[in-house]
Amino acid sequence: MIESKLRSDGRTTLPKAVREALALRPGDRLRYTILNGEVRIRAVRPLQQLYGVLKYDGPPVTLDDMERAIGEAAQGD
Repeated sequence: MIESKLRSDGRTTLPKAVREALALRPGDRLRYTILNGEVRIRAVRPLQQLYGVLKYDGPPVTLDDMERAIGEAAQGD
């Protein structure tokens, strides 16, 4: 179990193990979710870091191809 101490001004230091687990660096942003009396901390990642995460191995498609596919899906074809 990892602990940290809350200072009188409401601040705390994230323990090194937490910073490493979230791959945090100075200036990174954090998001807090409160659910059923528990708090979850997540790193906020800029969209630029998501570039290349999803791989597509098929042939290149044009914007027209994408719009046509979206239209067909919306019509249920």
